[in-house]
Amino acid sequence: MKIDDFDYPFDPSLIALYPLPKRDQSRLLVLERGGGRIEHRRFFETTDYLDRGDVLVLNNTKVTPCRIAGKKEGTGGHVELLLIRRHEGDIWEAMAGGRLRTGTKIIFSSSCCGEVMGHQDGHVVVKFSYEGEWERVLSKIGQMPIPPYIKRDPVEEDREWYQTVYAAKEGAIAAPTAGLHFTEEMFDALRAKGVSVVCITLHVGIGTFKPVKVEWIEGHRMGSEWFEVGGE
Repeated sequence: MKIDDFDYPFDPSLIALYPLPKRDQSRLLVLERGGGRIEHRRFFETTDYLDRGDVLVLNNTKVTPCRIAGKKEGTGGHVELLLIRRHEGDIWEAMAGGRLRTGTKIIFSSSCCGEVMGHQDGHVVVKFSYEGEWERVLSKIGQMPIPPYIKRDPVEEDREWYQTVYAAKEGAIAAPTAGLHFTEEMFDALRAKGVSVVCITLHVGIGTFKPVKVEWIEGHRMGSEWFEVGGE
């Protein structure tokens, strides 16, 4: 299939830049597979389509605030990184907003800096030096990696907005967005109906942000993602 087959016109103003005050009030389109009938409802009404004995499987991955910004040592040039995966120790593979040469030193805060050690698969490899625990440092300097089609800067509230209410295991660089609209009230209603709610873990990876540049979709290369499916 050609990439052009997926093109369609739409009004950019329909992209929500900020979420609704209550997650489960988002709009929901329901397609009846048999007859093709379409309904326009609200997400909390998802509970109407699940019955006793059904199993709802959720992805409990938790998004890391892995978007970090700093300045080049010496020139002060702006640098933005999206941390992809930890190699070993304090060495990370990252997606860079611009070209960075090996040896470039980056200042992220008074207690954290990094040095570009090389390149791998089109990404930069950075070694970090910092004071204290890495998780605390990253929580302080990092921002949530909101999707590129949301044309605004990250805000502090994204730490809650861009995380499911059942997120538990940190490791994703993007949220499993279909689950952002669930609330605890919905889970209470589902369990009251006899619906089982269980979790797996899949850490959403760089593929979700990677642009498709090939003409034929079969030629697009996706990256691997870490997952865990328990006995339950």
